[in-house]
Amino acid sequence: MNVTPKIEIRDLLTADLHLHTVYCDGRNTPEEMVVSAIDKGFACIGFSGHSYVEFDPGCGMDANALEAYRKEIQTLKETYKDRIRIFCGIELDSYSDMPEGEFDYVIGSVHYLDGTPRPAAVDDTPEELMEAVQREYGNDYYLAAEHYYAAVSDIVSKTGCDIIGHFDLIAKFNEKYRLFDEQHPRYKKAWTEALDRLLPQGKIFEINTGAVSRGWRSTPYPAPEMIDYIRQRGGRFLLSSDSHGCETIGYGFREAAENAGLF
Repeated sequence: MNVTPKIEIRDLLTADLHLHTVYCDGRNTPEEMVVSAIDKGFACIGFSGHSYVEFDPGCGMDANALEAYRKEIQTLKETYKDRIRIFCGIELDSYSDMPEGEFDYVIGSVHYLDGTPRPAAVDDTPEELMEAVQREYGNDYYLAAEHYYAAVSDIVSKTGCDIIGHFDLIAKFNEKYRLFDEQHPRYKKAWTEALDRLLPQGKIFEINTGAVSRGWRSTPYPAPEMIDYIRQRGGRFLLSSDSHGCETIGYGFREAAENAGLF
């Protein structure tokens, strides 16, 4: 399967294109991630450092970090070319501008509640999300979800992405419907309308195990009902770990693939 004209994935279980390093908010260097991926039997990996967000600079790569990131990954591509295929991507947030220069691929992601005076991350902590929904939406999680999925529905036009990242990130902290009912008609309408806009654009949806590896969710993004909706309408998938450290590269890929009906 092709992700972009530059990348062909032959085996979903041995390719992981959503990896973070010390250049943004990861814990390991790119080379440490490469060596770990080789040890785990991966044939293909891609780095996807977070883009710079002006109001939240701590997680993303500024211009200096981005230049160093590109140079190091280019060096690693050459050094390890006989052992693993390495790609240089970026996870481009909906609030970011596309940096200059070429990337092998772009993951388009929404990390913040859109349309609020003070954009709040939906995935940092439960407390931050709850405070933001109380402050900006009068504790109406369905209104917050409507704003979130409206932003997600526009992610391709905003970022020009090849891959749609963690589609239902707003539900990261909602295991067992802790915060809101994911079967509520307003919530379901919000995400189905977003998918109906995105699916005709032919982009890849990642099945992202990051919240499972961190203990927040028992199932990957997107939720099983969403995966079924995407598959039934001809959508395409890849597996990603959203790994911020060596230990979680490829986390839970086989189980996620089997549960999603990819085999």
